[in-house]
Amino acid sequence: MTETEAQPQWLRPDDLPFVTVIVPVRNEEGFIGRCLQALAAQDYPHELFETIVLDGGSRDATESETRLTAETEGLTVFYVPNPKHTTAAGFNLGLTLAHGDIIIKVDGHTRVAPDFISANVRTLQLSGADAVGGPIETRGYGTTGRAIALAMASRFGVGGTVFRDEDAAEQWTDSVPYGAYRREVFERIGGLAEDIDRGEDDEFNYRLIDAGGRILLSPSIRSTYYCRSSYEELARQYWGYGLAKAKVLQRHPSRLHWRHLVPSALVATLAGGLLFGGINRRFGWLAALAGGAYGVAAWLAASKVTNGDRQETKRVSIAYACMHLPAGAGMLVGLARGIAGKLNSGRMEAQSGNRAIGQETEPP
Repeated sequence: MTETEAQPQWLRPDDLPFVTVIVPVRNEEGFIGRCLQALAAQDYPHELFETIVLDGGSRDATESETRLTAETEGLTVFYVPNPKHTTAAGFNLGLTLAHGDIIIKVDGHTRVAPDFISANVRTLQLSGADAVGGPIETRGYGTTGRAIALAMASRFGVGGTVFRDEDAAEQWTDSVPYGAYRREVFERIGGLAEDIDRGEDDEFNYRLIDAGGRILLSPSIRSTYYCRSSYEELARQYWGYGLAKAKVLQRHPSRLHWRHLVPSALVATLAGGLLFGGINRRFGWLAALAGGAYGVAAWLAASKVTNGDRQETKRVSIAYACMHLPAGAGMLVGLARGIAGKLNSGRMEAQSGNRAIGQETEPP
């Protein structure tokens, strides 16, 4: 391949910006290698991008897999410990080390297309957007993993999340996964919120839009996300999403949509039936009705995405429950924690004010 063939044709070589790819990871054995292989296969000039991997305390072979893949593929990777462990903290640390004019965040569970960096840079340059990203394809390993992938890519599973639709058209949106950002965006509004784990991308993108920024989703930017392979891992993941969503919506209440409340309403109804059904049968009947309606809706939705295969429909239905119920419960707990935190903060401020008044009124 000649030097000219290796470079995107939509810009002169001298006009290509330097790009930093930041990859926060933790326990990504079996995935980080594929992620780095995809970055090594990019058609963007390799001397014009850098890769920084921030490890939040992996207890598996993430580090050795990273180093081996980088050496095998000839990819320069800066491997940095992330002492705060979370994705947001790792990304922010990566920002302090980055040299790029464009910053791209990539997940360790992701494999990007060979023109991923080029497509991001091109879309940023041609659209004038502050951030860009693309729809993702979701894949899973094994029968359970494939069922989870179908659930996560379906409208019943994730609602109206545009980037989960592989066939989404180009459009202005409020959030994208694995986004590419102009560096000045972070200089203007700061980094990711480190007190929000698993919802940091949405919170940052909402903050960007509130500051007048624009985010474009383009189908030319392609990536593949490898989902969890067990229902337990999926439930744990969505419990975290629920906790994070509560924090994000408390910080950005204007982003609240009715679909955000549906899983929590279902969980509250089922829990109410269990708690109060013995006192009043109507609570039990209401919970049974809600649970039955959800079960039927989940089965019908699963049947649609599996083309009627009964075993696959069963697995996808279980995946739906492992997404919606933990997410709903997590959001309820997150909202309760937020309310309790505000009440506690109010009491502390009141006590502090009373002490100050008492000090002012003490006689000399």
